[in-house]
Amino acid sequence: MVHLLFSLMIGTNLLFMLSTICFAVNSISPSQSVRDGTTLVSKDGSFELGFFNSGSSTNRYLGIWYKNIPVRTVVWVANRCNPINDSSGMLMINGTGNLVLLGQNKSVVWWTSSVKNVQSARVELLDSGNLVLRDVVAGTYLWQSFDYPSDTLLPGMKMGWDLRTGVKRSFSAWKNSEDPCPGDFTYGIEMQLNTYPEAYVRIGTAKFYRTGPWNGLRFSGSPELKPNPLYSFKFVYNEDEVYYMYNLQDKSVISRIVLNQTTRSRDRFTWIEAEQTWRAYSSVPRDLCDHYGFCGANGKCIIGENPVCQCLKGFRPKSQEKWNLTDWSLGCVRKKPLSCHGRDKDGFLKFSGLKLPDTTLSWVNKTINLEECRAKCLNNCSCMAYTSSDIRGGGTGCVIWFGELTDIRQFLVGGQELYIRMSASELEGNDRRLKTAMIVAITVAAIISGLLLAGYYIHRRRTKLKEVRETNQNNEEDLELPLFDVTTIATATDNFSSDNKLGEGGFGSVYKGTLADGEEIAVKRLSRSSGQGFNEFMNEVILIAKLQHRNLVKLLGCCVQGEEKMLIYEYMPNKSLDSFLFDQTGELLLDWPKRFDIICGIARGLLYLHQDSRLRIIHRDLKASNVLLDNEMNPKISDFGLARILVGGDQIGGNTNRVVGTYGYMAPEYALDGLFSVKSDVFSFGILVLEVISGIKNKGFYHPNHSHNLVGHAWKLWNEGRPLELIDICLASSCMLSEALRCIHVSLLCVQHDPEDRPNMASVVIMLGSEIALTHPKQPGFFTKMESHEAGNQSSSTNEISITLLEPR
Repeated sequence: MVHLLFSLMIGTNLLFMLSTICFAVNSISPSQSVRDGTTLVSKDGSFELGFFNSGSSTNRYLGIWYKNIPVRTVVWVANRCNPINDSSGMLMINGTGNLVLLGQNKSVVWWTSSVKNVQSARVELLDSGNLVLRDVVAGTYLWQSFDYPSDTLLPGMKMGWDLRTGVKRSFSAWKNSEDPCPGDFTYGIEMQLNTYPEAYVRIGTAKFYRTGPWNGLRFSGSPELKPNPLYSFKFVYNEDEVYYMYNLQDKSVISRIVLNQTTRSRDRFTWIEAEQTWRAYSSVPRDLCDHYGFCGANGKCIIGENPVCQCLKGFRPKSQEKWNLTDWSLGCVRKKPLSCHGRDKDGFLKFSGLKLPDTTLSWVNKTINLEECRAKCLNNCSCMAYTSSDIRGGGTGCVIWFGELTDIRQFLVGGQELYIRMSASELEGNDRRLKTAMIVAITVAAIISGLLLAGYYIHRRRTKLKEVRETNQNNEEDLELPLFDVTTIATATDNFSSDNKLGEGGFGSVYKGTLADGEEIAVKRLSRSSGQGFNEFMNEVILIAKLQHRNLVKLLGCCVQGEEKMLIYEYMPNKSLDSFLFDQTGELLLDWPKRFDIICGIARGLLYLHQDSRLRIIHRDLKASNVLLDNEMNPKISDFGLARILVGGDQIGGNTNRVVGTYGYMAPEYALDGLFSVKSDVFSFGILVLEVISGIKNKGFYHPNHSHNLVGHAWKLWNEGRPLELIDICLASSCMLSEALRCIHVSLLCVQHDPEDRPNMASVVIMLGSEIALTHPKQPGFFTKMESHEAGNQSSSTNEISITLLEPR
């Protein structure tokens, strides 16, 4: 009897195991079904199809989810708005070859109606997560879930239109976390006949976010969207199809894009196995400028500027009153009306670095060039702007816009060119202003140069006279600054009182002053005993006069009279970054959000110097004491006495026998061999970022367990998987660890020993402002302490001042 019972138990368990194995398959035939409690599993085990309920709801849905991820993540639902309220659900192939989902009493809950009388159909769950109905004989798909997505865009899935069948593949968020029925938050490609297609996120019928049109490489509103070690992107636009698709380069990576009704966001997630969680890789909208039409018609949105909305050149606010109240919704209107076919023909003004306007009212032709495109636009009075439809290979094709230009943003890096129609008078006015400005600049430069020459002729020795005359002859066309009188500056600083002294640097002292009109100034007074200061002084005058950026200190004027040489700057009430960063009391005022803003501001300032200004400039002395803070703690790069201009757009560096800068910040190739480039500044920036994060100086850093400097210490912690230990302890309550870790990662990329391995500042700005994947850093330069004999002949002191190294002859 016992033996019989034992045999029955074994037999029952065996039947259960066989039934489980039977349903652990990836496909079913017309004679089979998937019932509630059984599943289909893709061949590689990545995805599973079955019945589920969401959260506390008892409703049952047929869906697909990741098989091996403990957090059930559903990527597709069949009966989104028609749940089954018990466990009677069954998926099968009916007599006509269609998929049918049955509920209570065999009632039809959901079905596919695209197939007619196919007897050789089979349902299969592919490794991509695509559920397909296959004609086994013909070898074709009769229906597939990828054509009818829910809220999730998977790798290999097309978003867009099949123009042959009329199938539109768009996405809609779940109503909430327990109800997969479509909400009003949607995402898809939109286009009309002969328009420029692009992707939109909508709330109901209202546009919420727009990617910008595809330009051959990426969506124009996403300059950071580039092929990388994780993803590749594809956009197809032809007579048969219009779609966007991404694929994974590394098949071991698990990633998805999902719409979230609650947060009103479109998020890209990556599964982190070690943490057993989904991590957000990127998200839109990223900022205010991503919100559709934030600045209204003919306005442009610029993150980092105040105000964030500005009218395009040639336009003014439609309502100045509302504009002043930061209500930009009405946008901008033209200052001067267009003439079109009148006596004075219109022209075009070129704008760069833009997210292209909404293409709803556009026309595209992929066969003509830019000149032909201009002609078409000029001959159509309704055409407001034009550009190339494909930027690859120097630009091909044509797209023109009609009506108002909406949802434009200005990028610091990337973006596209757009040619906007302007009246002839507006273009002439622009030319006149340029000519007038040039005449005024030349006149002022000539006057200042004359005064400088006269002053030096009277007060300098004959040997100095030759130096002054040569220097001024070389630079007389460059000076564009007000000239202050010595008496005015002496009065403003209370005769250079020690009470007004703000600090002292390598070439002199800095004083606070107040002009007669109440304006506060900072006066940099060149030391009379400085043997090399005059060239650096003239260099600083010429350079800063030409620079305009919110993260660079503003030069108000200069004074050259007798032996006196002074620069007059805007006054920075919070002095320099080092006065806060390396002070136990001051560092408490710099919480993490402020430190991150400072890092990003310095990066933007450097990018302007390296790439976006009229001149290409290498600072050569970037350090904490040369970053000033205004009353809102915004960083401003200062002290351009050692900076160098690169001649020619292609030049990226040079070499010198006279190495200048500050130990602890200088790149190894510069300090040892005199080779400088934009990558030298990148190295200094990396050091500065580490100091901002840690609150510790690189130079003079001490650790009881090793002889590394701050860079070496950071590198050691990184390789040991302990980089967060670098973060200043006073940031414990305010620090966003993911941002801090990214900053540490970026800083180590910046201080790599080989300058070729270091990113440029354009890449650094993108790295800091996005969640793109970063490469692993290589060994840094100068990661052990440099002793005095290692650097050859040198001149320095224990104070952190700029130094000069003279290479022996």
